[in-house]
Amino acid sequence: MILGLPKKTLIIIGVIAAVVVIYAFGQKGQADAQGSPTGCKVSVTADVLNARETAAGNGKVVGKYLRGAEFDAQPVVQNGFRKVADGKWVADSFVTPVSGAKC
Repeated sequence: MILGLPKKTLIIIGVIAAVVVIYAFGQKGQADAQGSPTGCKVSVTADVLNARETAAGNGKVVGKYLRGAEFDAQPVVQNGFRKVADGKWVADSFVTPVSGAKC
């Protein structure tokens, strides 16, 4: 006996702890999207994604995101560009909503 508890009790406690941990990790994607102020959170699918000042391919580059980056966005798409913030747009074809996002 470890800690004065029978082996069977320790196994049950271990299984319950494992279930709680697995559940918590499974809820991560949903919690992240719900924690977004807009409810819209996206992930970058391009190697490097330019953020532009306007919703146009020739707009001034005001930032860059790397593949796998996740960030809050707006549910607004214009001319194939998704609004990220005031004066910041990304090509919508190179981002995908994260699990649980409402984009």
